Amino acid sequence: MGTLARLAEGGSRAPRPGPPAGAEQLTGRPPPDEFLSGLFSLAGRTAVVTGGSSGIGLEIARALSRAGAEVVLVARRQEPLRQAATALSVQGGPVTWLSADLGDRVGVHALADELLRTRAAVDVLVNAAGLNLRPRLDELTEDDWDRTMSLNLDAPFLLGQRLAPAMLARGWGRVVHVVSQQAVRAFGDSGAYGVSKAALAALTRSQAEAWSSRGVCVNAIAPGFVETPLTEAVFSDPARAAAMAGRTMVGRNGEPSDFAGVAVFLASDASSYVTGQTIFVDGGFSVS
Repeated sequence: MGTLARLAEGGSRAPRPGPPAGAEQLTGRPPPDEFLSGLFSLAGRTAVVTGGSSGIGLEIARALSRAGAEVVLVARRQEPLRQAATALSVQGGPVTWLSADLGDRVGVHALADELLRTRAAVDVLVNAAGLNLRPRLDELTEDDWDRTMSLNLDAPFLLGQRLAPAMLARGWGRVVHVVSQQAVRAFGDSGAYGVSKAALAALTRSQAEAWSSRGVCVNAIAPGFVETPLTEAVFSDPARAAAMAGRTMVGRNGEPSDFAGVAVFLASDASSYVTGQTIFVDGGFSVS
């Protein structure tokens, strides 16, 4: 991005004159803030974010809250949820939390029961909770497989089954799944996780096919390599982390804040003609 030499030397650029008073009436165009608000505002919406106490889920929740949504954070551990909700409440709108074991079907249904009982509407569902066990595939146990599928795939399916009917009845809703590079490629020692994320990308398409004609858009976000509690094994090795950054087009690994814009887009009216898609937010890693 170029910068004028006089600015680098400490000079200043003359302020650009604003439009004359009443210019919006003359041009027929709304002010930019009104236009952007119409596209991206989540005021009056309720968003549920699983895995919302840390990592990408927390940053997505922060973005949705700052866009005006009432946010409900969901995770298993209560103290991180409480801390996250307190921090987000300072920056955005109302934030509450619910503790739930999403790796257990009873826990998923209990969460859905509570949401349907206490909220007039759930407009946006973000499934960001995930588990990545890393034994070699020939050492992967049936318990490893079941735990991974229960949290990464079964919970998003069940929450969709429970919460989407009310969205469909209102004619508006958004479901956003967080998948992975492993939805389309294999990585070592992450077999069950990769299968679950590939299946979640397929579930995205199936839900979109079933629900989009009635106003509920369903999409997925595929991160690149982002430093979160789920990727500690990668980032504990600086050489490996640097190698991953070197495979991107922008020259760095991802940060949780990189997902704010795409999350607000997919949760808002701006994405009304976008559905069934897996959007890669990875600095170009997937196409390099």
